[in-house]
Amino acid sequence: MDALESLDVWKRACRLSVRLYQTLADCREYSFKDQITRAALSVPSNIAEGYERETDRTRV
Repeated sequence: MDALESLDVWKRACRLSVRLYQTLADCREYSFKDQITRAALSVPSNIAEGYERETDRTRV
């Protein structure tokens, strides 16, 4: 298992994204559905991108 895949925050974000896709599967408000599903997918993607940077810096 990749170290990223062991992060609880990443796992939770992925599960949230899947649940949103499932919940909105029958939604006919396509622009709303598209915006929400893209936002949900961006969360684990951003976590992965930040993880790849491998820095210990913190921003204040």
